[in-house]
Parts: sequence; C-alpha cells; structure tokens
Amino acid sequence: MSNNTLDASTADRGLEGVVAARTAISHVDGENGRLYYRGIELNELAKASTFEETVYLLWHGSLPTRAQLDELDRALKRHRHLPEELLRTMERLPQNSNPMAVLRTVTSALSVFAPNSDDTSHEALVEHATYLTAVTPTIVAAWERIRQGKETVQPRDDLSHAANFLYMLNGEVGNERAASVLDIALILHADHSLNASTFAARVTASTLADMFSSITSAIGALKGPLHGGANEQVMRMLKAIQSPERVTAWVDDAVANKKKIPGFGHRVYRADDPRALILRTIARDVGEANGDLQWYELTERIEQRMGELKPNLPINVDFYSASLYYVLGISIDMFTPIFAISRVSGWTAHVIEQIANNRIMRPAALYTGPMDVRYVPLTERG
Repeated sequence: MSNNTLDASTADRGLEGVVAARTAISHVDGENGRLYYRGIELNELAKASTFEETVYLLWHGSLPTRAQLDELDRALKRHRHLPEELLRTMERLPQNSNPMAVLRTVTSALSVFAPNSDDTSHEALVEHATYLTAVTPTIVAAWERIRQGKETVQPRDDLSHAANFLYMLNGEVGNERAASVLDIALILHADHSLNASTFAARVTASTLADMFSSITSAIGALKGPLHGGANEQVMRMLKAIQSPERVTAWVDDAVANKKKIPGFGHRVYRADDPRALILRTIARDVGEANGDLQWYELTERIEQRMGELKPNLPINVDFYSASLYYVLGISIDMFTPIFAISRVSGWTAHVIEQIANNRIMRPAALYTGPMDVRYVPLTERG
C-alpha cells in the first residue's frame, strides 16, 4: 500500500479503536463494566469456578467434564518442576534482579529444555501451554526464596495451583482461606482480550515462532509500569500516604498537579472494572480475617476522595489487588509476577487461537519524515 493512500485519521495513538484480531476467548464490555470468558460472565466464574477449570475453558472453549478437569489437573501437576540446570542458573543471578526480568529470562530458557519446543501443531501448543502455566509459579516462588537466601521448595502434587504456589513461596502449607482468595485472584487476571501483553504474544505467534518465544514477548510487555507494573505502583502510593488522615491532602495535590494516580482509569472501561469490584470485597474480608484493615481502609478512602474530585474516573483491577497481595504477605515487586502466573493461561490461549487461523501481523505505518533528501558525502559534511 502506498503511503499516500493512508488516511492520517486512522493513525491512532496506541492503536485505540483499531481492530487487530478476531477472538472468541474473552470479551470486555467497557461501557457496562462487564467481562466474559468464552461467553461466561466473570462474576459467575469467580463465585463458583477454580483457576484450573478456568484454564480449561480458555484453552478449549467450554467448561470441562470431571474427567477432562482431572486430566488437566494431573498434567499441570506433572509439569510443575523446573529443570535443575535452570534452578542453578537462577541461583547465580544478582539477588537484586527484577523478578519480572528473571521470569522473562527463565521462560525464554525453558524452550531449550522442552521437547519439540519449535512444534506449532495444535497438540504441541496445548502441551507447551500446560508446561508454561504449570511451571511459572515455580519460577516466581523459587526466585523469591533465592533472593532472600532461602532454600527453594519443590512443588507438591497434592495441592491446587494456588495452594501449591503459596507452599513453594512460604515453605509451608497455608490456610485454605489464603489459597481460596489467591485462586479467585488468578481467575480474575486470567485474560482480558487484546491488552498490550496479549497483543505482543499474538504478534510473535503470527510469525509462527514457538510458544516460548510468544510468552517471553508477553512477559516483556507485562513488565512495564503502564501494564502489569501498575499494581506495584498502587501499593507504593499507599505506603507513601500511610494514613487515612493524609489522603485528602495527598490526592488533592496529585489532582491539582495533574499527576497520574495509579489504580484509576482504563483504556477500555468507562464503568468500574468488574475485577476491581470483586477484589474490593475480597480485600476487605482478608484484611478483617488477618486483623489488618489499614491498607484496605486507606485504599477505600482514596477511592472516596477521587470519587468526589473525579466522579467519572473508574477504578481498575490494580487498585484493590495491591492491598490484598500485601496483606497476604507478598512482596510488592512480586505483584506483577503473580499477575503473570495467572495471565500465562490467557496468553497461551491466544497463541493457540492465533496460530489456528494465522496471518502474519504487518500493520501499516504513516511516514511523517522528509522525502528525497540528498545524500551528502562524508567529505562534505564538515
């Protein structure tokens, strides 16, 4: 296509409003604040489903039978172990390494150890999706312990996905309530249509690169503070404010100086993010159960003040997930890796869907530079 035929009005910043893919995996109704996985509203899944069941739904398009769920559960448990060579490599990394950088690096290296990693047949892609979804929590938990100078904990095959992660993270089996709460959080973060990291995965997959390359691309995109890193920024904001008495002055100053307040606003939602509303309730319940409502109450007070100043600015998924993870004892810079533990299920679903009906992504660019510039020989450039 000639650059002269391109309409400048279609060169939207950030591709806003541009349809880049067809998908049957998830749908965001931003106007009404609703999210669907394969046609099932997220609220229903959060109330009744499990992360494992949600994973099956995303990959296969329907809820599993008991036999299908049991088969997936066994496969996930079978793939939880990290190759010993990669574990030793992680132990040699600088302890101040960013957890997302470690996850990105180890995920890329996994392809060397996975059999038939370059195979992009449907069967192979599902197998690689299972492996990546199963082993991502192991990588994240291992790095948290390594950087604290602790022995890594091997996964168990008698625990659920969420409970096993908490076990590997803490070195002991936690209470059922914590595992149940994390399970719901994983369901909520599993997919969100064509967000930045999912788009990155699909672009890479469209070249018929392997599953591991696609997920490495997605992790790189999620690492950014404008995407997955936003939940970390919410908690750092809470730590900076410290007490409800300081909320009004802090928020008013931020609004007056046009500073971005993390946890508010979304490119898609015009109503409150449905995931945030579910997490608000969970964060309050967990705070009460743990005898630590400080961070929930602080978050709630910020929401109230922002509602007075910016009544049409909705909260997003990061807003209440921050205080929830913190009360569960999770380090702030581990919030985004936990996001990845969940979202890898959606990324892999999109890679499978992309390759099933593939065309390499090659959008047009509207050139805005000069034309017919004469080449000046080096001797004439002074």
